[in-house]
Amino acid sequence: MHELSIAQSIVEIAEANARERKVQCIQTVKIRLGEFTTVVPEALDFAFEIARRGTLAENARLEIESVPMVVHCVACGTVTDPVRDVCLICPQCGLPLEVISGEELQVEYIEAESVARSV
Repeated sequence: MHELSIAQSIVEIAEANARERKVQCIQTVKIRLGEFTTVVPEALDFAFEIARRGTLAENARLEIESVPMVVHCVACGTVTDPVRDVCLICPQCGLPLEVISGEELQVEYIEAESVARSV
């Protein structure tokens, strides 16, 4: 299950960002996940619950924005959404298509809360 290693990387990125900002509690981590990745959103969400244990993201929730796959033909310029039929051949001219979105896997933002320390 490669989603666990991806979830661990997401938590590491979130924690590094939280430490830079001097915060103690991560509330939300939002990612953009392309439809053309091999990552299963439900499996990633489950893996995130495991990866966040004992970290600054212990109680954080993972928001996943699905990025649709969009392709375009480098020859004739046709832009299409291949939907379920992943055929990377242009329906207009028959030449190979180039994926222009749908391969994303990036942390979009992190919401965190500062915890006041008593002296």
